[in-house]
Amino acid sequence: MNVEILEFESGAKKARGLTVVIDVFRAFSVVCYVFDAGAARLIAASDVHKAFELRKIYRNSVLIGERGERKIEGFEFGNSPTEITKADLRGKTVIQTTTAGTNGLIKAVNADILITGSIVNSGAVINYIKCLDPENVSLVAMGYGAVLPAEEDLVCAEIIKSGLEGIKSDFDDRISRLRYSAGRRFFDPSNIDFSPPTDFSLCTVRDRFSFILKGERRADGNVELIKIDV
Repeated sequence: MNVEILEFESGAKKARGLTVVIDVFRAFSVVCYVFDAGAARLIAASDVHKAFELRKIYRNSVLIGERGERKIEGFEFGNSPTEITKADLRGKTVIQTTTAGTNGLIKAVNADILITGSIVNSGAVINYIKCLDPENVSLVAMGYGAVLPAEEDLVCAEIIKSGLEGIKSDFDDRISRLRYSAGRRFFDPSNIDFSPPTDFSLCTVRDRFSFILKGERRADGNVELIKIDV
């Protein structure tokens, strides 16, 4: 199994084989909490306009996502797992668009199999890939705003790579130290309305969920995420 770590939108475009698009802070942590909150389906939209168009099609739907980390005007929720843990999404269609994560799903057009990745379900991702045993695995760390390296995404990519290669490594200390580097913004009082401290904790609980989310391309150019228990 050849495992390669890539970054940003350019990495998503280059990705081949089984592709894991990683966005720890916060898009692909959020999607796990969305399904845990009872959502019936989740569609990753390529842009804000398409998200609003999808809401017209699916009556029992809600919009979640961000631009510049903040909730988009007209959306029910931002990109905060804290918000989602307080929501009742039972039976709802959730439509999500974000700066980095969902953009990566849309751009990974050469992937044979497409899944999301985050620390909260990294173990399930590893087990799922091991069961399939693909020849090539692309781990795409989407980064901050899809343009700057994000330590949390790279840590997640390394967790998955180490697990696939059978290398035993202790990542707990590196995850906790994110509090003082990439995760500092969650503890800035000026961000509390859209990016509270609890988001950091919810995004860094390792293996909270034992399922993966597989991306299925739709005819409209968007990507639907399907929950698969592992």
